Amino acid sequence: MIISGAIVGLCVWSLAAGSDAASERLFVPVIPGILAAMVLIVAVASYFAAPYHKLTVSCWLNYALCCVMAVALVMTTGGVRSPFMSLLVMFAPIAGVLGKQMVALFGGLVVAFAAQQIIMKSTPVAQSLPVIAVLAIAFCAGLPFWLRQFAAAHDAAKDRSYQELATKLDKAASTSEVVINAIGDGVLALDDKGTVKLINPAAQQMIGWREQDAVGFNYKTILKLQTSTGTDISDSTNPVMIALSNNKPAKDDTLSVQTQSGKSFLAYISVSPIGTDDVHDGVIVVFRDITAERRDERQRAEFVSTASHEMRTPVASIEGYLGLALNPQTASVDDRARGYITKAHESAQHLGRLFSDLLDISRADDHRLKNDPHIIDVIPFIGDIVEGLKPHADEKGLDLIYRPTQNEDGAKQVSPIFYANVDNDHLREIVQNLIENAIKYTPAGSVAVDITGNDKQVTISVSDTGIGIPREDQAHLFQKFYRVDNTDTREINGTGLGLYLCRRLAETIGGRLWVESEYKKGSTFFVSIPRADNATAQRLIKESALKASIAATRAQQQNQPPAQDTMQAALAQSSSEPTPQPIDTPPAAPDAQTPYTNTPLSSIEANPEQYIKQLRQQVSLSVPPRDPPK
Repeated sequence: MIISGAIVGLCVWSLAAGSDAASERLFVPVIPGILAAMVLIVAVASYFAAPYHKLTVSCWLNYALCCVMAVALVMTTGGVRSPFMSLLVMFAPIAGVLGKQMVALFGGLVVAFAAQQIIMKSTPVAQSLPVIAVLAIAFCAGLPFWLRQFAAAHDAAKDRSYQELATKLDKAASTSEVVINAIGDGVLALDDKGTVKLINPAAQQMIGWREQDAVGFNYKTILKLQTSTGTDISDSTNPVMIALSNNKPAKDDTLSVQTQSGKSFLAYISVSPIGTDDVHDGVIVVFRDITAERRDERQRAEFVSTASHEMRTPVASIEGYLGLALNPQTASVDDRARGYITKAHESAQHLGRLFSDLLDISRADDHRLKNDPHIIDVIPFIGDIVEGLKPHADEKGLDLIYRPTQNEDGAKQVSPIFYANVDNDHLREIVQNLIENAIKYTPAGSVAVDITGNDKQVTISVSDTGIGIPREDQAHLFQKFYRVDNTDTREINGTGLGLYLCRRLAETIGGRLWVESEYKKGSTFFVSIPRADNATAQRLIKESALKASIAATRAQQQNQPPAQDTMQAALAQSSSEPTPQPIDTPPAAPDAQTPYTNTPLSSIEANPEQYIKQLRQQVSLSVPPRDPPK
């Protein structure tokens, strides 16, 4: 402000003196004078009007105008010989103090001034170099201030970031501690060696260990896991040990926890690893008491099972009598009454299926589902199910496509052989339920069933072009009594039990069930089951056939009437190789007694063909002729 005011005063004096002052050293032309007046006005206005948070911008603006004014004044008053060169020398170190923006501005102005003097004024380079050197020295004199200011700002920013990080960590730790102490589930934090590092109040209350007694000890001393019958478990079935060794989450809801006082309670245990796949930092163990929950579930299951069993009998009777009423050979009804009875019969059938599903679910919840695996060829097995449901799809005008035997053009094709050792009834119920659901939830289009596989798994997929499933509902789709509730499904009947039962059946046969869907674009349900290799399948098929033959033989022996002594002795014949009789030897008389020894049943089962061969060689039956009819 002072410098610009002085230059404005010199300009006014130069204009007042006229041509007499043109030869004076402090002569200021009009253009630098106007720039000096502008700088003065801006400086005064910014000093009184600029807000505090705009102070840095105000300083940059005033310095830039001063530099422009100084360069213009030097250029119009003699160039490198100008008496006002001291102004540039004075402004040079200030650029370094104000920052990199002003450093760039001042450097550009000096370079432009030097180029103007050398090119336009034809000033020798030897005369310009000293002036430029002085400006450079003055300019560099201000750089340490800028560098120190920059370092101070960087350190302040680093300290501020460290402080913010520490504050966030303290806040997160405080929040985590509050949450852990407030939840009702027991929480244990273990290191990679299984040593307890943290135990929350809920865990202390459930297992009876105080924090000062538990921290620092191995988890096996604090969290004693047992089976539901009270026996100790091995490391291979211990979810905590599994998570520690494999660094993968583990869950279990079949174990019990023994408290410090010796009591036990059923627990749901979830173990989550800490760290990455390469770095094992330990695990977090969360457990809760589910004894009362299991007792309530068992009571509900017993009620549902009893009620379903009691109600299924009268419903079956109703369905049977309605069926008789619809049969023209047993009843005569008019068309109007037939329509009413048909609807009642369909409702009775639906109610019967519901009771059947409830009974299956109660058995699944109580782990009473039987699993009787047999070797099946998956592609023809599923093909029979698809063929049986084709009329149902035709009623809705849908295309039911079985891709292993039919391509997109409808032409037949050769499919590979996939064997699986699973329960036939369970797999049939799963696939049939999925196809029926696909037909039910597909207003128009097609339903496609496909089978793929690798060396270990066989995957059955059921795709449709129906209404699809929203993403938020897919996680709950296989829960009991859960139904997607939107405008597309409210008019479609359902109980929410089918997919839950399918999931439990898939788990029973060692498989997995999941879904991929996009709302309004269709869904695809997948069932993955273990695959049996060809050698194992052939061996199991032969074993199954042999067992069936032995069972049939036993049934025949149990059902046949008492035979003659010779026949009874033949069935007890020893498995030792008999001495063959000569061909010319006549058969023994019917009343002849031949000594026999008892043959162990295990020997007969081990080699039934040999035993039959022996019977044919040893036993001769004399059948008396029939009396002629009188």
